[in-house]
Amino acid sequence: MNGKKILVIDDEQRIRDLISAYLTSEGFSVRTAPNGLAGGVARAEWNPDLILLDIMMPEMDGIEFMRSTRQISDVPIILLTAKLEEQDKVAGLETGADDYVTKPFSLRELTARVRSVLRRVDKGNGEADTLTIGEVSIDLEAYLVTVRGVEMALTRTEFDLLMVLMSKPGKTFTRFQLLDSVQGVSFEGIERNIDGHIKNLRAKIETDPRNPVYIQTIYGVGYRFNPVEDRE
Repeated sequence: MNGKKILVIDDEQRIRDLISAYLTSEGFSVRTAPNGLAGGVARAEWNPDLILLDIMMPEMDGIEFMRSTRQISDVPIILLTAKLEEQDKVAGLETGADDYVTKPFSLRELTARVRSVLRRVDKGNGEADTLTIGEVSIDLEAYLVTVRGVEMALTRTEFDLLMVLMSKPGKTFTRFQLLDSVQGVSFEGIERNIDGHIKNLRAKIETDPRNPVYIQTIYGVGYRFNPVEDRE
């Protein structure tokens, strides 16, 4: 899946730059455009594998872009929508969008959605949309977590935290990295807020939260998800 071409169309340069930098770090090839007109040119010249598309833009908005694109292409499109754009969101899905993400969004979540949509359209890729380590399993599409076969009721932030940690078992994430990943590009928060979420998450997935097996504290740095080989 690495090397897939992603076209980002959004009128906010900060959003374009953040998404581009993050997806590039995850192995994707990325181009950006500030509106639907420029996006149409990039789409024709570059033939992307997937398009991330903002709805509210000058010159040509996302809905217009969707209509023109669907006349000539079935390229997967994920909408980037604001919470107040419910009617536009519905119009976009009816016009042919494959998925949507509501702003402010987690870059980790956005990347998971990108990979999920690409897997669905890539018929030859048998990769599952789940992460399983030990007795913990997370379904990225259904937003479902099971531990020892039992479904856990996680908050959205707890789910995002677990997804980040399990995506790279053994990697230590700083509190700032976790905060940025789970709260999104438009959110400002306090790094220590992560500690409370980790405590709640441990209470739900650990047999003994006071002696955690899965989510380990790396003192002075942050947290990591313990890979299977460390427990055998």
